[in-house]
Amino acid sequence: MAHQAHAYHMVEPSPWPLTGALAALLLTSGLAMWFHFQKTQILILGLIILFLTMFQWWRDIVREATYQGHHTSPVQKGLRYGMILFITSEVFFFIGFFWAFYNASLSPTPEIGECWPPAGIIPLNPFEVPLLNTAVLLASGVTVTWAHHSIMEGNHKEALQSLTLTVVLGLYFTVLQAMEYYEAPFTIADGVYGSTFFVATGFHGLHVIIGSLFLLVCLFRLALHHFTTTHHFGFEAAAWYWHFVDVVWLFLYVSIYWWGS
Repeated sequence: MAHQAHAYHMVEPSPWPLTGALAALLLTSGLAMWFHFQKTQILILGLIILFLTMFQWWRDIVREATYQGHHTSPVQKGLRYGMILFITSEVFFFIGFFWAFYNASLSPTPEIGECWPPAGIIPLNPFEVPLLNTAVLLASGVTVTWAHHSIMEGNHKEALQSLTLTVVLGLYFTVLQAMEYYEAPFTIADGVYGSTFFVATGFHGLHVIIGSLFLLVCLFRLALHHFTTTHHFGFEAAAWYWHFVDVVWLFLYVSIYWWGS
């Protein structure tokens, strides 16, 4: 290869976007097969390809950032802009769910009894599991900030402890929400209340799982000393994403669980 006279990263050809797209195709068609025909072979194949793609693509990015020196200051600046734009797109994604919820709740139609919650719906108590989940996510926001400051100060032991605690709190939140779904007195089929509740909180739960995986990868990298006090954007991106998840939950809690009940 000729000597590179600039600080930018010219990405090598990679098969992973293609295998990722194939995994997405198999997952969507596999879900349809599962829902309609109770056949899971395509779904399982899609999941296997997805996890293999994730592992190998992330492995390549870790190599580029840590060992090959491709993530120079200009490249990191571009990655920051990219992460900011991605989180902005996620904000608008959730705005659609809040729009649907407020449209239905502020002007309830005669079909649902002209009241909110709709007639026949018993809402969840916002001061039980939802309040505990709020405390769990707020605590995880504190621990991920603690981890960030520990990395910047070069305190490897505290960074490991705080990031491990963050991942554990994220998994605890997921378990609590799964229990809440299992015990809920209504389902996604219960009209506009059920659909807005489960779609909004369910997509947030999916983001918590993705964020927990993001932080878990960072935990492994931290244990392997991949991050330095000045070169740790992989962790910063995960922390930004986690704070976004925290803020969305606060809006969900206040809107759907507390005000909506």
